[in-house]
Amino acid sequence: MELHPEDTLQIDGQMLDSKRYAIIGADLRDLSELEEKLKKCNMNTQLPTLLITECVLVYMTPEQSASLLKWAASSFETAMFINYEQVNMDDRFGQIMIENLRRRQCDLAGVETCKSLESQKERLLLNGWETASAVNMMELYSGLPRAEVNRIESLEFLDELELLEQLMRHYCLCWATRGGQELGLKEITY
Repeated sequence: MELHPEDTLQIDGQMLDSKRYAIIGADLRDLSELEEKLKKCNMNTQLPTLLITECVLVYMTPEQSASLLKWAASSFETAMFINYEQVNMDDRFGQIMIENLRRRQCDLAGVETCKSLESQKERLLLNGWETASAVNMMELYSGLPRAEVNRIESLEFLDELELLEQLMRHYCLCWATRGGQELGLKEITY
């Protein structure tokens, strides 16, 4: 507000809305509620839109996450969807992760969609996205410039590098696009 005193700011229990920015709280399994809240914020589905999820879809059933992905793919003319989530959950390390979470009463309802990078991409393509790509975090990390890796590793001492590598092989970055040829969205690769 100090930077833009002419702007109005509305805040209620699950929403912050201004002319420049809106944050809403919504149950992503309830698409009608989500749509209603987005409309209140004057969401323009004709504008290029970036949708980001971080370890969200895995807590939804495969049917619920498929509904959300289909809704997003069909609601926006030009969009990119980025998802950071678990992957390779069928191997021993993945099974231990699942067991540890279950012991804490944290069920991963959608873990079956996190079997591989291929299953992650397939989920996006089957739900209306035109392109889909995925990379595990170890591969992504390994592709960083050496100077950046050194900077990151100097922030905190890591004596369990092997454990970090195992963990990074069990998380991935997936992205999908729809429309946006004029923006070059389909050319975004790793």
